[in-house]
Amino acid sequence: MIDPSISTFLITLLNIGILFVVLRAVLFKPVTRFMRERTQKVQDTIAQAHKAEAQAQALLKDYQERLAQAEETGKTLIKAAQEQAQKEAARIVAQGKAEAEVLLERGRKQLEAEREAALSCFRAEAAALVIGATSALLKRELIGEDSRRFAGLALQELGRDSHG
Repeated sequence: MIDPSISTFLITLLNIGILFVVLRAVLFKPVTRFMRERTQKVQDTIAQAHKAEAQAQALLKDYQERLAQAEETGKTLIKAAQEQAQKEAARIVAQGKAEAEVLLERGRKQLEAEREAALSCFRAEAAALVIGATSALLKRELIGEDSRRFAGLALQELGRDSHG
């Protein structure tokens, strides 16, 4: 017969084997599957985090490039506007100078015309005075050709005096 201690040992060993198979089927496989799934989820989350970080870095780089381009465009626009303003200011100043020159020339011409008119009036009055004085001296009235001739001589004399 079998010794009770050996039979107890074999039964215990058989129970442990059955318990191992049952626990393995019921407990170890689901726990292992759960741990594998959990590990995969953690790895997926980490991969997604790395991917999101890479996207964020790319977006940051794109934003910084766009910002730099916008700043450069802004500087270019400001420089162009300043140059345009300077050109416009120069054009306005040149136009103002040209208009001032036109006004000055017009004023000079008007002054010259007024001077000529005044000189002509003076010459006419001077000729009348000369004729009057001459007629008083000659005690007679000068007529026609004599009057014109004396007036012309007087005007020539006045012209020489005014230029010389």
